[in-house]
Amino acid sequence: QVQVVESGGGLVQPGGSLRLSCAASGSIFSFNAMGWSRRAPGKQREFVARITSGGSTNYADSAKGRFTISRDNAKNTVYLQMNSLKPEDTAVYYCNAQRAVTTYWGQGTQVTVSS
Repeated sequence: QVQVVESGGGLVQPGGSLRLSCAASGSIFSFNAMGWSRRAPGKQREFVARITSGGSTNYADSAKGRFTISRDNAKNTVYLQMNSLKPEDTAVYYCNAQRAVTTYWGQGTQVTVSS
């Protein structure tokens, strides 16, 4: 069973930064892609960013220019660097790892942007 574990959430002021980490059991090269989604209070989960095993990335419009997804192959970890955070970025952030037709999800980490 694949395990996906997020960390790095917390409370940050508007304009601040956070880095989320995602560790998946096994080599990240065994996954076609890994990514981040989020669910804000009262809203559906939405796509944030994705990185493929080949290193290609794509972002939601809301994340472009502020968030950066990256990976450390040696640590089997994917990161989401979030800068210039806004109150509307407040959400539970979920990491996912895709292998063939199966997507594995973590339990989520809370990010709160508030003064």
